Amino acid sequence: MAIKNAFYAQSGGVTAVINASACGVIQTARKHPDKIGKVFAGRNGIIGALKEELIDTSLESDDAIQALIHTPGGAFGSCRHKLKNISENRREYERLIEVFRAHDIGYFFYNGGGDSQDTAYKVSQIADKMGYPITCIGVPKTVDNDLPFTDCCPGFGSVAKYIATSTLEASLDIKSMCETSTKVFILEVMGRHAGWIAASGGLAGQGEGEPPHIILFPEIPFDRESFLARVDHCVKEYGYCVVVASEGAQYEDGRFLADAGAKDAFGHTQLGGVAPALANMVRQALGHKYHWAVADYLQRSARHIASATDVEQAYAVGKAAVEMALEGKQALMPTIVREQGKPYRWKIGEAPLSEVANQEKKMPIHFITDDGFGITQDCRDYLEPLIAGESFPPFDNGLPRVAKLQNTLTEKKLKTDFQL
Repeated sequence: MAIKNAFYAQSGGVTAVINASACGVIQTARKHPDKIGKVFAGRNGIIGALKEELIDTSLESDDAIQALIHTPGGAFGSCRHKLKNISENRREYERLIEVFRAHDIGYFFYNGGGDSQDTAYKVSQIADKMGYPITCIGVPKTVDNDLPFTDCCPGFGSVAKYIATSTLEASLDIKSMCETSTKVFILEVMGRHAGWIAASGGLAGQGEGEPPHIILFPEIPFDRESFLARVDHCVKEYGYCVVVASEGAQYEDGRFLADAGAKDAFGHTQLGGVAPALANMVRQALGHKYHWAVADYLQRSARHIASATDVEQAYAVGKAAVEMALEGKQALMPTIVREQGKPYRWKIGEAPLSEVANQEKKMPIHFITDDGFGITQDCRDYLEPLIAGESFPPFDNGLPRVAKLQNTLTEKKLKTDFQL
């Protein structure tokens, strides 16, 4: 078997643990020098392949690659760039083949969510439709936890731990001040069409009256009057009300509560502003003093409070991707299979990219309480193992230590530049 180089890239919104997957890919590839030569990382995702901007990871020390495990963000840069079908944009695929051939690339590992798995699947079709043999394996990642076929998605467990922790800590603040000050606190979290992240806030409280008192899920149509009635009840009954709201909360007709009026490169509506919208409703209808916060990038970059389970699984899918490729498997994505709930046990499975691409896994209705404002015990049982364990990064002078890569680009071999 001829030695071929590999291409690895990160795609979409990054997470606290996507670099752990990168570490899994690179370290595992380094263990097989008889089959994989260099691992090139795309500078800013698939764009790096199109522009022939390939980072030579072989120039990084073992210690630098190991440090990726405790470094948030995307170490090689990410992007939101959706490849169209070959029939619609043959030009990009011809460019990919040109770059892959020039750098003797025979393995393609794409680390991302549903849209990214679609890209990986399309690249896998190059072998059949355009005559260039390349082994393609998707590496799962998304804080939204909405990829199908996998029990959970690397990146989600750490966001869930951050949101549950933040909800708990902020609730104690509000509770201590509610007699004479703020009575309503609203935390806006990520989650376009699936309420997994919002649901994780529910882990902060156990019993009746414990915050969060209201969770707003994309899966449950928002009803203004029911929401305000619940807020009013909680303030009267408990003295305060804590709300965790998904950015994707929407009315029954599908309109988002907060539509920023723009779309990203994947065609998704740009969301944001649910918290102030809800706070304004509370002010106008009930007159309570409020505070709101948007977790935004903080929730997906909080490596200092990452879930140990999440870190372990993120590394494992990167490792498994390389192992699958070396076994000759094609157009697959490693998955996480829950073997047992208590005690929690999991293993690596696999799913075809053709079925994973562009699919969204929403929360099961039995994970949401009948009133639509909370999580059930089934949901709690699902979530708790995913936030379990601490994986603290090393600290220097009170701050987390992060990887410092050279990210040296390999010399270009093609004479033409590529315009996106």
